Amino acid sequence: MSLKNIWHHRKVADGSAKACWICYKPSTSVLITPDNKDFFYICIGHLSDRGFCQPDADEAAAAAARKKKEELEAEIEKVKKEYEEKQKIKREKRKEKAKEKDKDKDKEGKKADEEEDKTDEKAKEDRIKELSKSKDEAADLGPRIFTLNKNVYQMRIDKIRNAEIAKRNRERLNNPANFPAPPSGFP
Repeated sequence: MSLKNIWHHRKVADGSAKACWICYKPSTSVLITPDNKDFFYICIGHLSDRGFCQPDADEAAAAAARKKKEELEAEIEKVKKEYEEKQKIKREKRKEKAKEKDKDKDKEGKKADEEEDKTDEKAKEDRIKELSKSKDEAADLGPRIFTLNKNVYQMRIDKIRNAEIAKRNRERLNNPANFPAPPSGFP
């Protein structure tokens, strides 16, 4: 059986977490071959270990580009927020000047302005939470294609080969045609 040394990193649901192949801690990360012939659960920490595997060069470059793009988008959002805050301060100053001039305005207009400010603040907080979540997800996005080191790869090949040999032996033992027939003649 020829198994290529190319492994794709996949995530599974938290409920489907199984023991890491190396350290036996629960893990939701799986390395699987492109043809789905072999897979194993592995911790994220092991994927960054150079003694275990290396990311594919093209994939690593693409991951770095994605990371740079995410950082750039985060920086743009930060600048936009700062600008919005400055504009809000300017508006508040204008409102204060208008309030000084029109102290006799009814209180309902003031309450409506305050409610608008509160909804604006809530929207900004929600946006900030979304950005922080996207940053966390971007941190999880790393290289998705790996090549195992030769010793680790050989261990996987040996494990598959031993499983096939054990399966063949079980089939041979279950097949009565593989055993010799009892003697049919008299001694």
